[in-house]
Amino acid sequence: MSVTKPKHLMLSVRVPSEDLSYPIRVGDGLLDRLGEEVVAAQDGAKRIALITDDNVVKLYGDRAVAALEAQGLAVSVHVLPAGERTKTPENLVALVTELVKAGLSRRDLVVTLGGGVVGDIGGLAAAMFMRGIGVVQCPTSLLAQVDASVGGKVAVDLGPGKNLLGAFHFPAAVVIDTAVLSTLAAEELACGLGEMVKHGLLFDPEHLADLTRNADAIFAREPKTLARLVAHSVALKAACVSRDPLERGSSGKGRVALNLGHTIGHAIEHASNYGVRHGEAVAIGIQAAARLSEARGLAAPGFESRVRVMLESLRLGTELDMWLVGERGAAVRRALSHDKKRLGSKITYIALADVGEPSTLSLSVDEILRLLRPQSGD
Repeated sequence: MSVTKPKHLMLSVRVPSEDLSYPIRVGDGLLDRLGEEVVAAQDGAKRIALITDDNVVKLYGDRAVAALEAQGLAVSVHVLPAGERTKTPENLVALVTELVKAGLSRRDLVVTLGGGVVGDIGGLAAAMFMRGIGVVQCPTSLLAQVDASVGGKVAVDLGPGKNLLGAFHFPAAVVIDTAVLSTLAAEELACGLGEMVKHGLLFDPEHLADLTRNADAIFAREPKTLARLVAHSVALKAACVSRDPLERGSSGKGRVALNLGHTIGHAIEHASNYGVRHGEAVAIGIQAAARLSEARGLAAPGFESRVRVMLESLRLGTELDMWLVGERGAAVRRALSHDKKRLGSKITYIALADVGEPSTLSLSVDEILRLLRPQSGD
């Protein structure tokens, strides 16, 4: 009897130096092929540092180790506490020290197995260890699959703000098993959808419509629907990253456009002491971008309302106003003053004239807040 193998989609991110380009594989069942993908990504590696968190290790740690060991790789497992608060310089240094103790060489690899936090700190540890060794990203949350794992940005947080200590460290490969999304909580699915909405708003109205049309199937964890939508979103981001891998383009369609929703989103995350999840904060940031675009006269009246309906149909919150007043508003203002996209007194802010029409603005913190809360002033 013949067995039909699962179909996987292969994508590619191209960067100017050929040896920094990398493949992205998307599909069901890829976790059990992790060892094969690692060997294909870097032949000659002998030791693997598998970096994960204390939630994911219970679900998928044994399978990942078995897949790696089946290819003759020696595996050390490094388990971090789950959550954004793990992304500290102190934990980064401790993790790099563990790689030293595990006996990794410059030919060996880090494999990250987890959400965006694991991918960020694990990827930065790989970038720092011996001036940089290879990393394979194996994201297990929807948010990490469609966003954090693709693009080579790795970082930890500092006191003043999110992702302020980091680097570009392009992966040797990205392995996305959409089957693992079956264990993901509904609120975590929604977080990933925040980034997928962003991709649709920036690049593809049909993708945006596809997401909202399939909301029920997404939350029912329908495998074919999830695999197709994830692959589409990853392809959109990969194409953008390939055009501008180091975020140096000035065009509204350069990689900087991927910061849509992140200016206010990151500020809310920091102001909440990371009690608000990244995807939830980005969704509110997208609402803010729609409001600012409308207030600035870029977008037609009613644009914010259209965006809110889309976000709410995907179970994403739109509680922007509560983050613009009182102690929360003051905390958001402080976080904005440390935004990574700041140039002098101005912040590079991504707005939208309409779906598929991003625009890059240069605004001060006061200008951003005035446009978002015109009735209350500063």
